[in-house]
Parts: sequence; structure tokens; C-alpha cells
Amino acid sequence: MIRTLLYDKVTKSLTEGGREAVDVWRENPDTVIWVDLQDEVPADERALMEHDFGLHPLAIHDATRERHPPKIEEFDDNLFVLLRGLDKDTSDINFGVIQLGMFVGERFLVTRHNKDSVSADAIWDEVLAKSPAAMNCDTVAVKLLNRVVRRFIGVLLSLEPRLDELEHEIFTNPSDKLLAELTGYKSRLRHLRRIANYHLQIAAELRRGNTRLISDDLTHEIADVYEQLERSLSLAQLYYESACDLMDGYLASTSHSLNRVMQILTIFTVMFVPLTFLAGIYGMNFENMPELHSSSGYFIVIGVMVVIVILQLLFFKRKRWI
Repeated sequence: MIRTLLYDKVTKSLTEGGREAVDVWRENPDTVIWVDLQDEVPADERALMEHDFGLHPLAIHDATRERHPPKIEEFDDNLFVLLRGLDKDTSDINFGVIQLGMFVGERFLVTRHNKDSVSADAIWDEVLAKSPAAMNCDTVAVKLLNRVVRRFIGVLLSLEPRLDELEHEIFTNPSDKLLAELTGYKSRLRHLRRIANYHLQIAAELRRGNTRLISDDLTHEIADVYEQLERSLSLAQLYYESACDLMDGYLASTSHSLNRVMQILTIFTVMFVPLTFLAGIYGMNFENMPELHSSSGYFIVIGVMVVIVILQLLFFKRKRWI
């Protein structure tokens, strides 16, 4: 799919269209265009980016790969920014990611994503609503970056109540299901932390002002993006450590429960040792065992066993083993 927003500086008109707007843009130097690409035929997509906009083949390759780490790279006539965003179905920590590439030029903005992008759709609608004042390529690019970052913060903040619930459940009703859930959170938080770190490096590069294609007027907006990314990274690290602490607490709790079970089994084993000893003695087949001929012998042995058990229980109680 190819969709375009074409802004004419002379007539101050903004037109939404498709592939045909690129030809108008090429012929009219007073126009600015935003081209958004998704699910396009690879050959047509590459031809459009390379031949119509003169984008570098290596940058196109990075943008169209299934997975590539976020990056920023400046070329002679455009700035290439590759982001990792959240897909449209993401509402909590069980997120999916999309790859979003941006090529920012003086007269064009080309965005490319492999799945539906909620952030791109939101900024697209915003530009249409605020037409024509919002149609500056660098401004749109920074807004898109800001929107991507803010979605990550929303996902992270949605996890905090669940972590509080898990902290209570782990010590009241620990289970393997909780451990599996925590393990999943750790993996996703580690992933989010890595993405936030990549994006923070991109924002730091933009913040230094070394890119000529980003206006100095966007200094505050870029600083806000940088602060949001710092917060995202801090939250991801904080929640990751919390998940690790909860897992340690779970393992300590289960280990304590296991030790308690082993203690009880050990006590029962110790209690039966003298009883087994007595039973073993009177189970031997000797003829000269006076107690065997006593009419009260059985009851005497049983009584001795009961006394032994009682004494052991009192001893264990005094030692606070039970």
C-alpha cells in the first residue's frame, strides 16, 4: 500500500492520494510530500525509494529487512532513522513489535513499516486535521518518534499494578503458573530495555544537533523525546529488577516449603528409629527371651514405645523443631 500527503506551498493546499502524487512532487519544486509504505511489492517499493527519492541502497536494505536494530544515519540529502515500534494489537506487556523506517529530506518524508502502525496513523490524521501548518518533514518525523516512544511508556506503566499483585500472590499462594508469568515478564522487559537503549542513542544523536535536516526549532521537542526515553529505560530497568526480586522471593518461598517438608519427614524418621529397634529385637527367633512368656509383655513393649514417642515429641517441641 502506498499513501501520500502532498503539500503545495504556493496554494497552501494538502492533498491525500497515492503513487500518482510522487510524479506531481517531482515536477513541482514548491511541493512537500509524505509517502507512507506498507505491504508493497518489494521490487516496486525499492524502485520508488531508490529511483524517485534517491535513497541509498544500503539504507533501503536495512529498512526493508525483517529485523534490524534501530539506528540513525545521515546521507547527503536525507536522514535515515530506523525505529522499533509496537504493533496495533499491543495494549499491555504482551506486546508485538514492528519495524518503522523514516527517510527525512528537505522536501520529502518516506516512512516504511512491515505492519500496521498506530503511531503513523495517528500522526497522519493529525497532519490532515491541522493542514497545512503541520506539514514539515522534520516536524512530522519528530512527532512520529515521540508517538512511538510514548506507546512504550504506556505499556510499561500498565505492568506496575500486575507486579504489585504478583508480590502478594507469591507469598500467599505460590505456584508454577506465577513463576512462568514472571519469567515471561523478565524476557519482555529485557527486550523493552534493549529497544529503549537503542532509541535513546538515536535521540541523543538528534539532541546534539549534528543533523542539518532537523530544524533547530525542534530542540524542545527532541529534548522531550530524550526525556521520555530516559524514563522508559529507567522504568524497564526498575520493573526488570522487580521481576527478578519476585522470582528470587518465589524460589526462596518454595525452598522454605521444601525444607519444612523435609524437616517433618526427618522427624518422623527419627521417631520410628527406636521403635523399629525394639520391634527388631523382639522379632528375633531366640528361645530364651523371658518377655515372650510374660502375659503382660506385649502391653509393656507398646507402653515403652508410647513413652519413647512422647519423650521425643517433648524434646522436638523444646527445640522448636515442631
